[in-house]
Parts: sequence; C-alpha cells; structure tokens
Amino acid sequence: MTSSNSLVEIAYKAADDKRAEDIVVLNMQGVSLLADYFLICHANSDRQVQAIAKELEEQAFKAGFNVKRLEGFDEARWILVDMGDVVAHVFHKDERAYYNLERLWGDAPMIQVGQDA
Repeated sequence: MTSSNSLVEIAYKAADDKRAEDIVVLNMQGVSLLADYFLICHANSDRQVQAIAKELEEQAFKAGFNVKRLEGFDEARWILVDMGDVVAHVFHKDERAYYNLERLWGDAPMIQVGQDA
C-alpha cells in the first residue's frame, strides 16, 4: 500500500468518525497534478464542517503526514485540507451542491474506501 493509499484510508475514517455525509473519493492520478486523491464530503452545520476538518488534520498528523494547508476554516462553508497526495474538501451541504466537484472532475474515477470497500 502506498503512502497516498494509506492516507486516503485515514482521511476517510476521520471524516466518517465525525459523521461526514456522502463521502466520495476520486482517484485523481492521471487526471490532475494537484493530488492523487480528492476526498469530498459535507455536513449540515458550520460546527460539524469544522469538526470534520479538524479531525482530518489531527489524524493525518498522528499518522505522520503533514497538512500543508487548511483553508476556509473560519467561514466553514468549504474547508480545503491539503495533505499533499490527498486533498479533502469538506463542504457545508449547500455549497457542495453548488460547486458539485464530482461533476467538475467527472473524468476521475470514484473509488471505494472504508468498510464497504
């Protein structure tokens, strides 16, 4: 398992532990130079969006990964957690529907992660 594979597993579990909704992982390899994987999820309140982003940051750090950037935390509408090979997008529900990253990156295959893999 590569480090980006283990990081995407860690990120998925962290988001799931904080009750993130509709967690999607896109394999960005060969599609974008930004990251190997995008993790996309949402929550229904500003507080929960922040809690998910914080958990992503903490679990990545505990596993020895650096979080390069955490953007949008104070607004809590769309928090980007840049962990290098994995970039997590934690949305407030309304913003997720508006930006629809799954459609924007439609040529990136979705992968199964976690318990239902």
